[in-house]
Amino acid sequence: MITVLTDDLWFPDPEKAPRDFPLALGGDLKPERLLFAYSLGIFPWYSEEEPILWWCPDPRMVLFLDKLKISRSLKKILKKDIFHIKFDTAFDEVITKCAVTLRKDQTGTWLTEEMIDAYKKLHKLGYAHSVEAYKDGKLVGGLYGVSLGGVFFGESMFYEISNASKVAFVNLVLKLREWNFDFIDCQQSTQHLRRFGAEEISRSRFLKLLKKSLRKETKIGRWNTEL
Repeated sequence: MITVLTDDLWFPDPEKAPRDFPLALGGDLKPERLLFAYSLGIFPWYSEEEPILWWCPDPRMVLFLDKLKISRSLKKILKKDIFHIKFDTAFDEVITKCAVTLRKDQTGTWLTEEMIDAYKKLHKLGYAHSVEAYKDGKLVGGLYGVSLGGVFFGESMFYEISNASKVAFVNLVLKLREWNFDFIDCQQSTQHLRRFGAEEISRSRFLKLLKKSLRKETKIGRWNTEL
């Protein structure tokens, strides 16, 4: 039986959540609840016609930063320096483009207006961040996510030119290494992320790693970085 949330800032124990089913529904997307959810390994994921659904799947896909894999073809792209990479210069535009990007076997978007507004608020508070790939001064790819402690919770990415989001992602990983982050939470398993070295681990292990990583100081504020 799924838990229905009220206005109280509370979630059921993620350790006891279903493996592939929401652990709760309802509540709200206020910054306090979102940050609390991420700190517990819980994230919202739902469609426009649904109530807010909260997940903590098992297994969990993560990318340990020291296990990043870069294909030969992508290494060539990186050496050509085709894209100008920036951080936190166009968060609103990035999340909007992520919402409208059509994906294989997907007819709609999980990024509702309510979700977009919620993450924009987190960005203004210094917890949500974007990585942008520019070509000839135009935004052509990027990604966004949430940062807490030594974890970056990846949310979504888009590209308008081949390899733009891949280059943005690689540069994010390299910068997170430099900042002493531990891993990226990729949430759901995809072949695309596997190619970068992401792997599935048990929810139990993920929650233990998360708890340890959250002891690190959160890098709050705008990430003013250009590469």
